[in-house]
Amino acid sequence: MNWTPEAEARLKEIPFFVRPAARKKIEKFAAEAGHNEITIEIYEQAKAKFGSK
Repeated sequence: MNWTPEAEARLKEIPFFVRPAARKKIEKFAAEAGHNEITIEIYEQAKAKFGSK
């Protein structure tokens, strides 16, 4: 799964110890929605769905 630089930068704001799990969850969310790239918009949608602040 490709990530835009902006989305990758947002991912780095997540604490390192949960980042791998968050990445997998976001990628699964995007794949289920038919996307093959994580953009900032998709990142924000996933964040809203999973209740992250």
